Amino acid sequence: MLALKSASPLIIYIDIKSPYAFVAIKPILALEKQFNLQFDWRPLTLNIPSYLGSATKSKGTVVQSERTPAQWNMVRYAYRDTRRYAERQGYMLKGTEKIWDSSIANIAISWVTQTARDRLAAYLEAVYPPFWRRELDIEDVGVVEAVLRAANVPVQGFAAFVNGAGRAAHDALQDQLHPAGIYGVPSFVVDGEVLFGREHLPYVSWHLGGRNGPPPDMAYELEPADRSARST
Repeated sequence: MLALKSASPLIIYIDIKSPYAFVAIKPILALEKQFNLQFDWRPLTLNIPSYLGSATKSKGTVVQSERTPAQWNMVRYAYRDTRRYAERQGYMLKGTEKIWDSSIANIAISWVTQTARDRLAAYLEAVYPPFWRRELDIEDVGVVEAVLRAANVPVQGFAAFVNGAGRAAHDALQDQLHPAGIYGVPSFVVDGEVLFGREHLPYVSWHLGGRNGPPPDMAYELEPADRSARST
């Protein structure tokens, strides 16, 4: 299945609108640098209403909601949990006021990997933190183009890519993910094995490093992430 295959030793699935993906970016990039590899970064555009219901806020007040009390509790916990990790990395994480269609910003991940792969880390840094500060309308192609420019990524042809080949490839990939056992972000695929969640990064590191010694407990934290957190 193509969703599980890559020339890279590691596939990473992320979504710009996922707080759990946001707080995983720094340690993943540290791991990529540690092993001097280029991972295969791919978009997974979450359908949040399908499992957490939908809601819209205006100036902090809920103006529309189709969530149960249990779903609201899950959302509140997710933000409390991820905010702790974001603050350790020196980032601000504000809860979103609506459920965003993140497909354009996610298609931009594919655009960067195809046109300026060495600028991927710059794009992720240019898009994630301001989005989670509520500063970016990621549903606007022009806004995402401005983010690409800020990351020194070429933008000529991007709008056509979003409306054409990029959209088609994105949508086809989304159709493959659930059948492949990939449901959330961040998800990692290593040797065809799907691992869901940032907590699996120590295992991923052990695997990429040659599987020397016993596999680490997933509760252990990656040392590069520790150093990054202490320096911010």
